[in-house]
Amino acid sequence: MIGDNGTQYGVVSLRSAFDIAEQEELDLVEVSPNAQPPVVKLIDYGKYRYQVQKKAQEAKKKQVVVNLKEIKLRPNIEKHDLDVKLKKIGEFLDDGDKVKMFMQFRGREMAHFALGKEKFQSILDQIEALGGAVEGEMKVMGNRILAMIIPAKKVK
Repeated sequence: MIGDNGTQYGVVSLRSAFDIAEQEELDLVEVSPNAQPPVVKLIDYGKYRYQVQKKAQEAKKKQVVVNLKEIKLRPNIEKHDLDVKLKKIGEFLDDGDKVKMFMQFRGREMAHFALGKEKFQSILDQIEALGGAVEGEMKVMGNRILAMIIPAKKVK
């Protein structure tokens, strides 16, 4: 049995451990039930729970949440529409979010897959000018080309 301030009581019977806990107005908590004999500690359990909760809140405050945003493009996207999407990607990157950008091909567009791939690469080059960096290589998955974009400051 271990006391609240670290004092060692040694091996004590269960009844006397309960009596000591009652005298000191503390809770008897089993720390190591598999040990021989089991180890118990005298603590104020309410205070202990409060401290654990506060530590969890502090850790949660310090963590950074990174959201994943998606931008869908088509191979025949017009310049103004592309500018709007690039502006939105820039806003996402400024907020510190990752962006999953993909170009989807449908029907006859698949016949011009190489042109779409070139267009996608030129868009990625424009994004690097906005303060983004491509994470890994662009991937071809069926009728889609996809790339993950992260803020450039995270790459450094």
